[in-house]
Amino acid sequence: MSRRVFGPGDRTLLCDGRPVAPLAVATTGRARRKGLLGTRAVEGALWITRCPSVHMVGMRYPIDVAVVDRSGEVILVATLRPWLGMTRPRRRASATIEAAAGSMAMWGVEIGSVLEIGEA
Repeated sequence: MSRRVFGPGDRTLLCDGRPVAPLAVATTGRARRKGLLGTRAVEGALWITRCPSVHMVGMRYPIDVAVVDRSGEVILVATLRPWLGMTRPRRRASATIEAAAGSMAMWGVEIGSVLEIGEA
């Protein structure tokens, strides 16, 4: 069992223009497939590019996800449980952002919010 905490990343997650959390960006195929697997917690958030859906097979803790379209507009926010949760692919989906359960509500992320990748 891994004792690894994922993050913080070298970027900043912006919600409606305001910074809300440190952010890592997964751009390679390997990083996108791995996501948060093998971690026990996440500090900040992980932005997974070209990712219209995620599953929780192999995860050990619940996470929040936000699915965004190409403009960064949030089209889905959900809390997923280990092993059981998943999101269905969305036609307009461009990326999925993963964070600790409860983070999206704390940061004010909801459907219609705009998420962006900011500099550190």
